[in-house]
Amino acid sequence: MLKKIDTLDQFEDLIKQEDKFFLLKHSLTCPISHAAYQEYEKYAGGDVSLPTYYLAVQEARPLSNQVAEKFEIKHESPQALLIKNGEAIWNASHWKITTKSLTTATNENL
Repeated sequence: MLKKIDTLDQFEDLIKQEDKFFLLKHSLTCPISHAAYQEYEKYAGGDVSLPTYYLAVQEARPLSNQVAEKFEIKHESPQALLIKNGEAIWNASHWKITTKSLTTATNENL
């Protein structure tokens, strides 16, 4: 199940509470981002053990910018990040966000 986050406080709570999770930065107006979101939904709806979160860039720009700064990963949208113990250990953007790539990242980083 996908859970939306909007604030830096919510993100910081996630870092504290979750050992490992996915975060998707999603644009509400981009067709590529829409396709990535659908792939992310498929992944989240499958038999996965990792929590899945997303933010809408247009609605949470300060949070999106802070995520890019914190992990020193250039902002892109769409962009998926696998976060483990407070560090981004994997990321992908645009057409590289697929159910298969998310599953592979999960399996390689258990």
